[in-house]
Amino acid sequence: MYATPDNAQTLLTHQLRQLHEHPELAAELPPVMLWGAPGVGKSAIVREVAEGEGVGFIDIRLAQREPVDLRGLPVPDRERGVVDWLLAGEWPRDPKSRGILLFDELTAADRSLQVAAYELILDRRLGDLYRLPPGWLVVAAGNRQTDRAVAQTFSSALANRFCHLNLAPDLDVWVRWARGQGLHPDVIAFLRFRPECFFDMEGAVEQGWPSPRSWARVAQSLTYGSQLPDEVQALTVHGLVGEGAGTEFLAFRQWAQKLPDIPAMLAGQAPIVIPERADQRYAFCAGLAHTLWQGVDDVVTDSAATQKRLGRFFAISRELTADFATLCLLDALQGPDEAATQRRTLALLSHPDFTAWSEQHGEVFYQHFSARMGAVGEDATSPEHQEAQAQEDGLNG
Repeated sequence: MYATPDNAQTLLTHQLRQLHEHPELAAELPPVMLWGAPGVGKSAIVREVAEGEGVGFIDIRLAQREPVDLRGLPVPDRERGVVDWLLAGEWPRDPKSRGILLFDELTAADRSLQVAAYELILDRRLGDLYRLPPGWLVVAAGNRQTDRAVAQTFSSALANRFCHLNLAPDLDVWVRWARGQGLHPDVIAFLRFRPECFFDMEGAVEQGWPSPRSWARVAQSLTYGSQLPDEVQALTVHGLVGEGAGTEFLAFRQWAQKLPDIPAMLAGQAPIVIPERADQRYAFCAGLAHTLWQGVDDVVTDSAATQKRLGRFFAISRELTADFATLCLLDALQGPDEAATQRRTLALLSHPDFTAWSEQHGEVFYQHFSARMGAVGEDATSPEHQEAQAQEDGLNG
């Protein structure tokens, strides 16, 4: 059974909140072990949970440590005839502090390092000198031996202490994240058009191959390397995701660059023209959502200029079929953080033109959000649930 990134975030957030409300459960909650191939975003999931909850985050890469880094440095006390242990300063000391302690790449560490980590993972302490504050959640992450990565076997004692989650790459979750991060729309559009290229370990993995991490880097290279010659950009893409996926993406991008002028359409300075080709429609939708909020203050969305721009967005997307129009609106709702997502959601769903849009495309839109709500579970406090509920209320209103 596989878990999505949303599943993992929901569980970790739940455990953090349990520790906050019931610190006495610190020794009872099972640490979570995230398993997955390189590049699926294991450590990013944990970091985002910590940032979302506003708590501390410490990333321990065991493969880069020595046992003494965990156990401490022995310091002889000749007067008492004993040895004391000088612990590293990175361990949290404040008993009221909260956070996540991540043992990343745990499976890449040899047995001596795993044994050194046992006490902190299993008992939340290091000898009699240190105890992990109850507000800190212990999490680990690593690769499986089938992932063709460096991976040591676990002892049964350590394995039995964890709650194990096997992560599978999820394109829909990644697209929402990528849209919120403002990643290049060409990458988002291509992966929607060719989801088979999102993650693939079947070829040679000694060099570049497609993964959520490598596609994010492709998007960043397009944004920050736009001045590079085309042949250098092509080399970068191939170097990140491999020859097969890279060639397909570059061919897709050639067609995407022949799109109508989306900024002029949104400004009302050009007629609405919808591409005929399916690949160009994916690129058009990604570009439309990406361009919508550029140069617009989404904090003050009730200005006349913003309202007019949103009206043009609805007019353009009404010319699309329901599935593409839904993609546009879903992307347009996504902001870089929860607050921005809520502002954009309110601005779009309260716009006067949304009523006519929902009469035309609302059924397909609602089906997509019902699926998303099912994917994130029934946690009413999650941003995804609140966003979906707001959109459902807008449709029904």
